[in-house]
Amino acid sequence: MNFLYIVIGLVLLVLGGNWLLKSAIGLSLKFNISKIIVGLTVVSFATSAPEMIVSVKAALSGFSDIALGNIVGSNIANIGLVLGVVLLINAINLENSFLKSDWPVAMIATILLFFFLIIDGVLSRTEGFIFVIILILYLLYLIKTNTKIEVDEIHPDLERVENLSYKMIFLFLILGGFGLWLGSELLVNGAVNLAENLGVSKRIIAITVVSIGTSIPELASSVIASLKKESAISIGNIIGSNIFNILSVLGLTVLIKPIDKIDIRILDQDIYWMLGFVFVLLPLVFLPTRNSLSFKEGIILLLMYCAFLYYTIS
Repeated sequence: MNFLYIVIGLVLLVLGGNWLLKSAIGLSLKFNISKIIVGLTVVSFATSAPEMIVSVKAALSGFSDIALGNIVGSNIANIGLVLGVVLLINAINLENSFLKSDWPVAMIATILLFFFLIIDGVLSRTEGFIFVIILILYLLYLIKTNTKIEVDEIHPDLERVENLSYKMIFLFLILGGFGLWLGSELLVNGAVNLAENLGVSKRIIAITVVSIGTSIPELASSVIASLKKESAISIGNIIGSNIFNILSVLGLTVLIKPIDKIDIRILDQDIYWMLGFVFVLLPLVFLPTRNSLSFKEGIILLLMYCAFLYYTIS
């Protein structure tokens, strides 16, 4: 039954996130906000809503391992699982933004999280505030450097979203909020009870079941885009998700409720895996072919992810 709660919770989070996304885009366009700003800010925050709600709910309920484990596990899954699977389907040619901003900011955010955790084993509101400040600076940089944005980057069905009535916008807002709330309740409670019934730590459930579950939407959309050979899918999208997970989701979560009493294995093991997955991208994009990732790199990333799961569960 607990596993069923987790599945239903994930479904509600996906639906709620999508409804909230439609509402946010529709309302933003009604106020004539630039599509560049909508794509780089509104969409980014809305698509991070499921992870944020889960982490905030877990932190407020006193389950710090789930709140932090969800972020760490999702970032690892985004690179090892999502990017790995995508590369098995199609190779990716890197955009200039990878070395100029995406990878450096992802590395800075990951290293900051690493040091914040290593220093005292907790995440305080001050550290959350630092994350949010870096996020704001990053968003300002993106808005300044992006003079145009593709329609698909905002929403694949932009015309219908743009023409939503205020009645439908607020309906999607209410449905989205309710879906996210109920989904987070079922997911977090189901994960906690499942861990207790199986006799494993909440960290293991968060790092595996919860994090993979919250990465399923990214995996599905990335695979579909890759099969259609659409240019919208790029390493920048995946790296961007990791950046927002730390700076936005974790940053705002910690501002609301500082995270302490963290499982020692997150500090001694998982955080190093997350750091390693981000770092390994740099040599992979230069070897053997410069500025590209292909089938071989996909195999390497998937093998690394399997190794991570093995050492996490064992």
